[in-house]
Amino acid sequence: MSVHSPAATSRSVANPDGFCLVQGLHPLPQGFGRAVVALGNFDGLHRGHRAVISEAQRLASSLGLPAGLLSFEPHPRSFFKPDAPLFRLTPAPLKAALACAMGLQGVVELPFNHALAGTSAHDFIEEMLVNRLGIGGIVIGHDFHFGKGREGSPEMIAEMGARLGIPVSVVAALKEGEAPVSSSQIRDCLIEGDVMAAAHLLGYRWLVRSEVVHGDKRGRLLGFPTANMVLGTDCALRHGIYAVRLAVDGVVHDGVASFGRRPTFDDGAPRLETFVFDFDGDLYGKQADVEFCGFLRGEAKFDSVDALIAQMDADCARARAVLSQGEGESVLADLCRY
Repeated sequence: MSVHSPAATSRSVANPDGFCLVQGLHPLPQGFGRAVVALGNFDGLHRGHRAVISEAQRLASSLGLPAGLLSFEPHPRSFFKPDAPLFRLTPAPLKAALACAMGLQGVVELPFNHALAGTSAHDFIEEMLVNRLGIGGIVIGHDFHFGKGREGSPEMIAEMGARLGIPVSVVAALKEGEAPVSSSQIRDCLIEGDVMAAAHLLGYRWLVRSEVVHGDKRGRLLGFPTANMVLGTDCALRHGIYAVRLAVDGVVHDGVASFGRRPTFDDGAPRLETFVFDFDGDLYGKQADVEFCGFLRGEAKFDSVDALIAQMDADCARARAVLSQGEGESVLADLCRY
């Protein structure tokens, strides 16, 4: 699947499989026209979000229309609080890839800027969604609010939909225990390194996507060559060692990864370094997806290189044991198809 990062210029593109990415207020293209859209921020595309998406797919099917996702870039919280970076669970390109893997026909990314922030809820629905985009239906979560001053509510959308002849569906909260499943809960899990709890709330193992870049080649000298990836500066995943799977060129590999500052050596900027088991090849410059399957230990500083190597051997053995258990749902194979 070909996905694109948000750009200053609005555009509408479709990949060869027919999945559409619409950036800006373009009329929806052929094959995605009159789509029923799940409307929201959808950071993480977690189980609660997927309930909204499933309802959009059900409604679209009943109307004979395509189903898609309508979201905002940047995340509104990042716009309103630029000095407090939001730990994004699924940056825009990865969100589009996941939406495609979930069976949606497209994604609409609206630029969240001063103009959109100042748009009334009425104009957002009637002028932007209906008149300019030409959507065929709206599905939202029970707590979705929008428009200038967050004046728009689920009740208002339902009322406007009835007046405009646009079907609207409001989905109740999906709860885990007493609390609704939320992106904030998942961020808290990842900050603690509890990737298994995060996977339970997400409905799939959390993953990151980035390009493999050149590092300091230290891992190769230690006998553990790594695929190095720089994640977003907002990434608040706990520093430590993880059992992981890495997908590149349509193939999924087992491995063990360190995310952190390498305190034994340079204590530098955080970096994800993945040692791929039983692999010999050049990954530089390639896009890779890494999913987190288990937390092994926190980051530590070692008194000697020999002590570090001994621990790395133990980490590899433990990672293989964790990965052999196969707990949690993986989406890597689905992403590899696109």
